[in-house]
Amino acid sequence: MPLKNKPYQKNNLSRAIALLLTGGVLSMSAQAADKNKPATQDNSVFELGTMEVTDTRAPSGKLQSRDILSSVDILNADKIENQNVLTSYDLFHRMPGVQITQFNQGTTTGKFSFRAFNGEGNINGVKLLIDGIPSNSNDGNMPFIDAIFPLDIESIEVVRGTNDPRYGLHAIAGDATINTYQGGNYAKARVSYGGFNTPQVQSGLGYESGGFSQNYTVNYISTDGYRDHAASDKKSFSGKWFYTPESGKYKVGVIARWSDAEADEPGYLTEPQTRTNKLQSMPHNATDGDKRQTGQLSGHLDVNITDDLFWSSKVYGNSFDDKRWVTFSANAAQQERLAEEIQYGGMTSLTYHPDVAWLDDFSLESGFDIQYQNNKSYRFLTKNRTRTSQTRNQEFDFVDYGGYMQAMIQPFKWLRVTPGFRVDSIQGNFVNRANGRLAEVNDYGSIWQPKVGAVITPIEGYSLYGNWGRTFQVATGAASYKTTTTATDLAPSINDGWEVGVKLQPVKWAEGRVAYWQQSATNEWRRQLNNPNGDSTNIGATDRQGVDIEVKVSPIDPLNVWTTFSLQEAVIKTPSPATPQYKGNAIDHTPNYLFSAGIDYQFTPEFKSSLWTTGQGAYYPDEANKRKKVGEYALLNLDLSYKVHKMVELQLQLKNLTNTYWEYVWDDGTQTLHSPGDGRAVYGAISVNYDLK
Repeated sequence: MPLKNKPYQKNNLSRAIALLLTGGVLSMSAQAADKNKPATQDNSVFELGTMEVTDTRAPSGKLQSRDILSSVDILNADKIENQNVLTSYDLFHRMPGVQITQFNQGTTTGKFSFRAFNGEGNINGVKLLIDGIPSNSNDGNMPFIDAIFPLDIESIEVVRGTNDPRYGLHAIAGDATINTYQGGNYAKARVSYGGFNTPQVQSGLGYESGGFSQNYTVNYISTDGYRDHAASDKKSFSGKWFYTPESGKYKVGVIARWSDAEADEPGYLTEPQTRTNKLQSMPHNATDGDKRQTGQLSGHLDVNITDDLFWSSKVYGNSFDDKRWVTFSANAAQQERLAEEIQYGGMTSLTYHPDVAWLDDFSLESGFDIQYQNNKSYRFLTKNRTRTSQTRNQEFDFVDYGGYMQAMIQPFKWLRVTPGFRVDSIQGNFVNRANGRLAEVNDYGSIWQPKVGAVITPIEGYSLYGNWGRTFQVATGAASYKTTTTATDLAPSINDGWEVGVKLQPVKWAEGRVAYWQQSATNEWRRQLNNPNGDSTNIGATDRQGVDIEVKVSPIDPLNVWTTFSLQEAVIKTPSPATPQYKGNAIDHTPNYLFSAGIDYQFTPEFKSSLWTTGQGAYYPDEANKRKKVGEYALLNLDLSYKVHKMVELQLQLKNLTNTYWEYVWDDGTQTLHSPGDGRAVYGAISVNYDLK
């Protein structure tokens, strides 16, 4: 059989195995529903893994992700800490309804997205927070995730939908939070080696005494990469220092985090080149690469003012320095792209939780946040990293400030309602150093975002929830400013979304959730990724909708089975006047389905295994929908671990077990360009976890 057909043959095999896994889980969940022992959860949260709480003395009271009556998903540490990933966004493969876009280009490895927003970087719809600190760059990308390694992650929380009032900027489709360990007494390390000559060292130390806790991590990873000219290395450090008095009345602390990464870029291939040799890197990419540094410093204060009143505040500073050389095709010149960002801001909230005699429960929270950015964006045309001309010389300030209020009203045990609203305002100034032209930010006005959610639990273990909310999008970079003398103020893109779902837990060992959602946007903006001026285009009004299904069962103690499946659609409802022919087109790079599933089995108290799969459907790589659909894949992975001592565990991971061919594809207007994903890889690791108590 010709070589070009083999990748698709393997893809069919892994897809078949994935369907068997998914079908098996759904079958087992149907059997679980036959039991009639009641459950206790009455919310909309779907959780994978076991929660481990290390910080038990902190004040509590602030609105949490679990309190948002939307599709909330939580992935806990035992599903995270033994994974072999180059960048921690890859951990989101197991999260329900989350799309992973993997460019596989040096430090520009990819990102995650959901609710039918793609991960291309032109429309970034997800607010990322690390330990509660905003962690998006100006354009909505997520470079600060570089500093996070799996061993330090306690949980990942995803809130999908439009009704979370806590965050405004970038939270178009929802938000995601990475929580790292705070407190505890431990010393732990993980050393691994595997596919593509990839050594990795992770270490963590936690010590807590007399109310003072300190946590440290030091991490390093390097790799030769799957393809030629794909070597990279990355190192990071973090320190966390907190104090809580014996009374538990307050908690105060500081978190510092830093990362440094350097990588070569293998570049993109034409389709014939991928079928000839998917591992090759073309000569025009020989000097492509990237150097990136990120830093975060934050101060945290939580106070129980009274038994009914809780105050929480954070201040922070982020730094992002990126230098990239990239050549997109043989017919294009090499570019040098420099991005420098300094962000600082603060967040504060006050939560009132009184006893109200005629209500089962009640709380009211109000909050305010501000983020200031000082950004620099430079671009040059280069030849082998030698500058020949400058194409961009921009500096701009960008300020977002907003406030919110949300109530939680529970008149009866079986009914909870959460009305709220948020309002944001944007300010800033822009200067084009190339011509000295100054510009002010568009007057977006006060951006009002009403929100409401409700959950009804008529029978214990059976909850019906629904929500409606509004979020917003403003243009990024130069496109958010009136850069010409005739420019008029642009309106923000308004996103209205609603969702209805049912959460079922008929017995303790079976749980499921099904939700249908829609989201519509006015005058949606997309960044022109290769535009020298940093412009954006208006693609018009858009509609998105989908169905999410999540199930997990554990009919016997050693066995845990789970599956998630999402159908989604994103189309242009009313196109821009410049492209009327795009009416009804699918938005590019949006697969029509996403899935993940797994079977975890504990053979003995020491030996456990996890066979799991993840994948997505095909998408159009172009706005015109003229190219053939691409990007469909299903990957199969196997994790094995054996505890040789209470402190020492040996681990083996086989990624892409069936050696499936998969790829990321984009269209440059003349041809499709392809970036093959990693083939089969085997990783071995030893983990040590010592309890210092």
